[in-house]
Amino acid sequence: MVSLTRILIFTLFLSSCAKVEYLWDQGRGQMKILTKSKPNDELLKDVTVEPEHKKKIKLIKEYKQYFYQFWDKEPSDIYNKTYILDQKAVTYLVTASPFNKIEARKECFIFMGCFPYLGFFSEEKAIEFAKDLEREEWVTYIRPVYAYSSLGYFSDPILSSFFYYSDRQLADLIFHELFHTIFFAKDEVNFNENLANYFAKEMVKVYFKDDKIKLQELEKKYLSQKMVNKKIVYLVKELNTEYEKNNFKDKEKADSFFRYFIKERFQPTLENYCRENKIQNCFGLKRQWNNASFVAFLTYEEQASKLKKLHIESNKNLKEFFDFIVKKYESYEDSDFDSFEKYLFNPGRK
Repeated sequence: MVSLTRILIFTLFLSSCAKVEYLWDQGRGQMKILTKSKPNDELLKDVTVEPEHKKKIKLIKEYKQYFYQFWDKEPSDIYNKTYILDQKAVTYLVTASPFNKIEARKECFIFMGCFPYLGFFSEEKAIEFAKDLEREEWVTYIRPVYAYSSLGYFSDPILSSFFYYSDRQLADLIFHELFHTIFFAKDEVNFNENLANYFAKEMVKVYFKDDKIKLQELEKKYLSQKMVNKKIVYLVKELNTEYEKNNFKDKEKADSFFRYFIKERFQPTLENYCRENKIQNCFGLKRQWNNASFVAFLTYEEQASKLKKLHIESNKNLKEFFDFIVKKYESYEDSDFDSFEKYLFNPGRK
């Protein structure tokens, strides 16, 4: 804890005033969660804790045990405690994009790297930050987050926001967050999220393999979700191409074009696609989109098909594919590539 405190203090000295305030707020929020968390065994014995919440805590313990046994890794201290939030979401992510391009505004910090969003423990702080960016003509999107990972810097507790998830969704969530504890490519947030998403969903299939009915439901849901996601990614890239062609300098003109694209191109195309493929949950039609929310969507979805293709081409099971990723990362560190994502998907890879 002392060494982490020193790093934080040193980082504060090297940061701008705005970043100092942000890091200080984040530090306080993180410390509150860590110091107020209670051991799971204590909560499981507490008669005031709801039975359904106790059930979720037990499930998370099972998922965690399964995860580390599956990967033959030493369990971390993550999720040994639980923190009851005083709000529904644990944090709020603010993503920003230029008005004439689908591209994340990045914030960089000493030692921690760059991120395509900023998280706030306070919704009010998130709204305030988004408004400041909007005054500078950035397009913003605020998303409530119910789980996150400190990437091994702290022993993350279970959060009461986890309890809103179904058993299957909870398994997906836990496997995703735990994956960050066994692999993380430095300074590549988008790729890390996509990789954790992919491995988590594959692990969920393995975990529920004996429940054929649930497995069929999962396969059907993942397939339809993948199809819709792929179509949205295609349309977002089309929008970005149009932005490049028009080279808008005026925000009002860019906003007007965006509304036209959504109404005349995005919505009709996605609606027809879902109807033709008999996809009932066409979630892309239910969301309020803007440049920043498209950025947030791409953060979690853009590389999914590439990873699936790479996995199939490798002709490896899930554990072997993970070992392949790890070895590629080791060799990448001695390469001339500026990102592991580019290195991994390089056509000339061996």
